[in-house]
Amino acid sequence: MNTTWRYMAAFALFASAAMAAGTASATDIKEIRFGVEASYAPFESKSPAGALQGFDIDIGNAVCAKLKAKCVWVENSFDGLIPALQARKFSAINSDMTITDQRRQAVDFTDPIYTIPNQMIAKKGSGLLPTPASLKGKHVGVLQGTIQETYAKARWAPAGVDVVPYQTQDQIYEDLASGRLDAAFQDAEAASKGFLKRPQGAGFEFAGPAVSDEKLLGAGVGFGVRKGDAALKDALNQALRELKADGTIDRYAAKYFDVKVVLK
Repeated sequence: MNTTWRYMAAFALFASAAMAAGTASATDIKEIRFGVEASYAPFESKSPAGALQGFDIDIGNAVCAKLKAKCVWVENSFDGLIPALQARKFSAINSDMTITDQRRQAVDFTDPIYTIPNQMIAKKGSGLLPTPASLKGKHVGVLQGTIQETYAKARWAPAGVDVVPYQTQDQIYEDLASGRLDAAFQDAEAASKGFLKRPQGAGFEFAGPAVSDEKLLGAGVGFGVRKGDAALKDALNQALRELKADGTIDRYAAKYFDVKVVLK
């Protein structure tokens, strides 16, 4: 019994020390370097003056303010975000990256923050639908490294659909407007705010319903962190919980989106 007591006391002391160490690590975070692909409005884009703007940018800055840390933004192509994170070019990915089983093999994620429907756009009256039969022989643009690329290559390409990856979303919109693409597949909000509601998107519309596939398209967006970086992950999660609780993330969502996207 005396041995058991000593074991329990030692375990309690170890647990307290571990908890204190974890807290110290979190409070020692003085700077957060966020990796971002800055051509995906309304999540992240650049103002005419060249400043970063968008929902993810506002959330990242609010998280840094909660943690009393300096925010540094590092631009990177979307398909290179995970390799750049692993190479320590930045400390976290904050770029509308959906949490999927495939990505979890490479990086850890915070709790989901929001979810956005995925939808295809095409010329008005095209009659195109997001199905293999409808898209056979058509050219569909997707952003490299995205869940939309993964889905389109798995579900559409085997049926004869030409899935065309691009390094930036802006390039997709340019080729869609010029007729080099028949359709584009991306987040519905990105398509609406970044293309359909702009002069370039005149004559285009959503083509068919939203596409759902939890295995390939995931079920929410979070921040990506390096495997094993528990202190940063825990700090980010705590800040995000507080920002959800005080309504900050809801307010930013209402500023940028037409539908409710924040996950509780």
